[in-house]
Amino acid sequence: MTMATAAPNTGFQLSMLIYDTRYRAISLQLFVLLLVIAAFWWLGSNLQANLEAKGRPLSFDFLWSRAGYDIGQTFIPYTNDSTHFRAMLVGLVNTLVLAVFGCLFATVIGVVVVPLYEMTPAPNAFKLTDEMIASGTEPAASMILGGTVAITNRGTYIPGFLFERGFSAGWMTTLAIFLVIGGSLAAHLTLNARARRVQEDTGVRPVTWWQSLLVLFVPLGLLLWALGFHLDIPQPPSRFNFEGGVVLQNPFVAMLVALSLYTGAFIAEIVRAGILAVSSGQTEAAYALGLRPNRTMNLVILPQALRVIIPPLISQFLNLTKNTSLGIAASYADLRGTLGGITLNQTGREVEAMLLMMLIYLSISLIISALMNVYNRSVQLKER
Repeated sequence: MTMATAAPNTGFQLSMLIYDTRYRAISLQLFVLLLVIAAFWWLGSNLQANLEAKGRPLSFDFLWSRAGYDIGQTFIPYTNDSTHFRAMLVGLVNTLVLAVFGCLFATVIGVVVVPLYEMTPAPNAFKLTDEMIASGTEPAASMILGGTVAITNRGTYIPGFLFERGFSAGWMTTLAIFLVIGGSLAAHLTLNARARRVQEDTGVRPVTWWQSLLVLFVPLGLLLWALGFHLDIPQPPSRFNFEGGVVLQNPFVAMLVALSLYTGAFIAEIVRAGILAVSSGQTEAAYALGLRPNRTMNLVILPQALRVIIPPLISQFLNLTKNTSLGIAASYADLRGTLGGITLNQTGREVEAMLLMMLIYLSISLIISALMNVYNRSVQLKER
């Protein structure tokens, strides 16, 4: 009687990199990666040789020379005596701030339908009198939201953050803030994880919202109180400009409104398509169980619609981030306006400036894609 025996284990062999399906995909990816690296190496060497032949070797020393130009909207300290590297950072921060708030507002516009109320002021509400012109003051009617925001032809003034004590301590205070915020978030996630385990074991989820509020806001509130935090409210001007607060230049506001409305229209269609992709039987079944329409939308429709909404939403966020480069048309100094505009024209380093811009925009796009894909995987169906 013949008995079948298992094939002997011969160990790893080089031929398995080609013929074994367990290693073939990795082998092909490594091969393609080596080809891409070799291609970039050849292109870089060819570029360097051609630039050296023209007496302009590839160099980034221009980043440390004096910029010599002013930037209207700055969220970090900057003067015309700063370096081109500092100007590049200002443009990068301007790009990121516009992209983050643009994505946020566009998502709100696309998801939430808010009725627009006609807010027509009185005919003479914003009319400058001869006394105002003579004194150089602006009308108080431009103050909105309880007198905390001022809209003028010079810009929009919003409340700023002030720390009367301790914020000037430097990295120690910054580290303490991050530790408090990180500890609070970790405690909040731990509470939610414990509540989820209890719910899986007993079927009843314990109430944790008040504990989460305590661990999230009490430590942060105590830290802000210790630092003497308070809002810097814009004050009506004594002569020309408002005093205090943070001024948002009109180019930034114009770009934010334009990008938010433009991208919000696309997001609205994406959300509509995601909701319509859910079978109507889901809604009917939820109503049959006695769920109200808002609970049906939050618990039944949206969780399923997100699987359709998130992938195209990633593309819209990427498009909005790249569309911030249109700020040069509105005199908004983003990365394209500083590094790819004035710095490039002043230094004549076109290749270096374009390489830096490509690398920065590529990095931003990869980070956005990675973060959104992590969220996309969290809302996907978990298969056994």
